[in-house]
Amino acid sequence: MATRDKPWLFRTYAGHSTAAESNKLYRGNLAKGQTGLSVAFDLPTQTGYDSDHPLARGEVGKVGVPISHIGDMRTLFDAIPLAEMNTSMTINACAAWLLALYIAVADEQGADRTKLNGTTQNDIIKEYLSRGTHVFPPAPSMRLTKDVILFTTKSLPRWNPMNVCSYHLQEAGATPVQELAFALANAIAILDTVKASGEAEGPVFGEVVGRISFFVNAGMKFITEMCKMRAFVDLWDEICIERYGITDPKQKLFRYGVQVNSLGLTEQQPENNVYRILIEMLAVTLSKKARARAVQLPAWNEALGLPRSFDQQWSLRMQQVVAYETDLLDYGDIFDGSVEIDRKVEELKMQARAELERIGAMGGAVAAVENSYMKQALVESNTRRLEAIERGEQVVVGVNRWTETEPSPLTTGEGSILTVPEHVEAEQIARLQAWRAERDAAAVEAALADLRSAAQEGRNIMEPSIACAKVGVTTGEWGACLRSVFGEYRAPTGVGRSARADTQGLDEVRREVEAVSARIGRRLKFLVGKPGLDGHSNGAEQIAVRARDAGMEVVYEGIRLTPAEIVNAALEEGVHVIGLSILSGSHVPLVRDVMDRLRAEGLGDVPVVVGGIIPPEDEVQLKGFGVAAVYTPKNFELNRIMADIVAIVDREAQKAA
Repeated sequence: MATRDKPWLFRTYAGHSTAAESNKLYRGNLAKGQTGLSVAFDLPTQTGYDSDHPLARGEVGKVGVPISHIGDMRTLFDAIPLAEMNTSMTINACAAWLLALYIAVADEQGADRTKLNGTTQNDIIKEYLSRGTHVFPPAPSMRLTKDVILFTTKSLPRWNPMNVCSYHLQEAGATPVQELAFALANAIAILDTVKASGEAEGPVFGEVVGRISFFVNAGMKFITEMCKMRAFVDLWDEICIERYGITDPKQKLFRYGVQVNSLGLTEQQPENNVYRILIEMLAVTLSKKARARAVQLPAWNEALGLPRSFDQQWSLRMQQVVAYETDLLDYGDIFDGSVEIDRKVEELKMQARAELERIGAMGGAVAAVENSYMKQALVESNTRRLEAIERGEQVVVGVNRWTETEPSPLTTGEGSILTVPEHVEAEQIARLQAWRAERDAAAVEAALADLRSAAQEGRNIMEPSIACAKVGVTTGEWGACLRSVFGEYRAPTGVGRSARADTQGLDEVRREVEAVSARIGRRLKFLVGKPGLDGHSNGAEQIAVRARDAGMEVVYEGIRLTPAEIVNAALEEGVHVIGLSILSGSHVPLVRDVMDRLRAEGLGDVPVVVGGIIPPEDEVQLKGFGVAAVYTPKNFELNRIMADIVAIVDREAQKAA
């Protein structure tokens, strides 16, 4: 037992409704044996808006905790000594700001900045590709990332300033090779930016490389996922030595945390997800050579809604059982010398190197974002994955095989999932408005003026941001200040215009599209819209691709549209049907707003369908607003959805005639 390895950090990704409720959740989880915090921020916070901004409507506190100013951050970490905590913050476009707020609270606690330990995700490239909480264009975004890296390397030596995040790439459909290559290309782009700045010469650059960490995903293909992690270790070692001349073993160590795959969690027979999560966790813990430094597991019922404290405890206990009840940590690497493992690792490395060369020839990861190469590749691979499930070639137990089931006592009854009450948003806005009224307005203006000057002059953004935090600047004010300097950015959607002829099972749907188009006098036109701040665009992209392949004319302008913009697009484009995709839990207020605006514009006869993680009681409410159909993750057969949509348009056309 003397040689037993220390276990990884135990985390759960958590935060919801208010800073006070989230603080209560954190302290409860720490008391249960969690050894690190992983903070989930709500979408307005992630995208640099205050809780009372029009785009924040319906989104406050839904997928994370709202942090509008230092007062919220104080409450979030009340009675949690930051000098003793390892805190991961999933924040990207606004990483500099949330880190500034964290440091400001740590200063108030009297914490030594050099002892602050944790991670800011701070990976903007994957936001353009998969998660969609980007704000600024690529060049200034990379500059902000660089500023955080250089500041923390100097002032917070125990802080990981960036998690190169391949987690969301897999959630968007990335293959293991794409996850390897796109993440490594991302890391190269960041390090090249730091190196080109001339602000990290010699030993300092080695320290920068040594603080870069990764945040990966692990899916159900257990052997492949474990081999992927071993390939990551080898390829990162190669890049550090060959590209950057880093030979210090500590600095070139591949350090990563993981959240296992949420994409594969099913709404049908959700109790099966417990086994899926455990198997996926083994892929990143069994191999000592490539073992995760920190693990956070989703809850078994995340395809149904927000997990409760009990659901998060279940995932925490899973980690603790593996770490403390098994002999996993007593042995060296049990896969060393395996011919099969070595063969698979070498295959993945060879394919990833080829993909890295392809991206390098384009000019690197930023160029491959701007020309849509990586986004299109992810959309295409996700399309292939979904089609394989539809055809039954990829078996998903309880979904396309063995669908007969007993009713589950785990998913029934009041309180079976956590919901955020609508009054939370109004209360957060009231607190925010009171905060603005009580602070020193002149100090706020002076701090924002210095922040603007720093952005314009190329000075490091961190100290001015910390100064803003300390005088009470809000998240929306910080975001608006930098938007005024850098502008905003709409990333490519990755959804091409040309239809594929080889999609199986669409012949009947195509005939119906042609027939209905003939009856209404022009091509059936389908608007796919994402209202609010939800950046999870995978579902919307796949619906748009399949509708296009079925012969419909598709209008899809990407993420983050207001209800007013969606209704205006419907009016200008003359669409026959609208599909709204909302996965953030804000479907009730946003759909209500869209439906009211459609009626006000005389478009009440245009049918609306909605997709998302929508509880049955909310489905009843949406249909009460006039929604024609509701689809949730259990509706995985896209061809059937297409047939439904065509039939809905046909019924409306006949009614109008």
